[in-house]
Amino acid sequence: MNLADYLSRIGFTSVPSTDLQTLRALQRAHLMAVPFENLDIHWDKRIVLDTEKFFNKIVERRRGGFCYELNGLFNELLRSIGFETRIVSARVFNGKVHGPEFDHAAIIARVGDDEYLADVGFGAFTTEPLRFVVGEKQQDPSGIFVIRKFDEEYLEVAKQENGSFKSEYIFRDVAHKLAEFAEMCDFQQYSPDSHFRKGKLCSIMVPNGRKTLTDKSFIVTTGDDKEETPVTSDADFYRLLENEFGITTASS
Repeated sequence: MNLADYLSRIGFTSVPSTDLQTLRALQRAHLMAVPFENLDIHWDKRIVLDTEKFFNKIVERRRGGFCYELNGLFNELLRSIGFETRIVSARVFNGKVHGPEFDHAAIIARVGDDEYLADVGFGAFTTEPLRFVVGEKQQDPSGIFVIRKFDEEYLEVAKQENGSFKSEYIFRDVAHKLAEFAEMCDFQQYSPDSHFRKGKLCSIMVPNGRKTLTDKSFIVTTGDDKEETPVTSDADFYRLLENEFGITTASS
């Protein structure tokens, strides 16, 4: 881990320390600099759970990745600064049911006597870490969230939408090693049932919104405004990928 190179990649210019201000600033900077993307899956490049490979891809080649890569590497960054962390397994809500164990990797980081749920690998989610406290509504720049009891085993992260809370994912507060996510990482890459195989995706946070590129459209949201442009060909997709995200097949 070359800490200076990583901090430069995400545009973090302050001296990092193990305080809440740093944790919040690191997550926000990461989300603004590193896209959530599944391109390697469609370019037939195998994703292996190896943080050195993550560093090469995300920092040196200035790519993005999906949850295991993004949170796997962000966890190493936090630890290298001095944060006490653990990786937890989350089950993502798909609108009907929650997915299997190890569906998603998230981070719990300690700051003093408090703990925070940090996540830079879930696409449109929180801008800053959520305080790990059960039942308390929390205002984030991206909306109102709550961590609440789901059942006797699981906690649920939910976001307020139209007056009610919608589930994002559930998790148990059990520490896991990154290697334990390997089977699900392979499933996400190779199974025809994986939603990551349905189409290419690249998405990043921008000031007051987000920009997202898929095989079908390029969407820019700013506050409540949304501008959508159709993607009509592969050439159109790769032009937008390079112009908007700085990613080319040559740099992959």
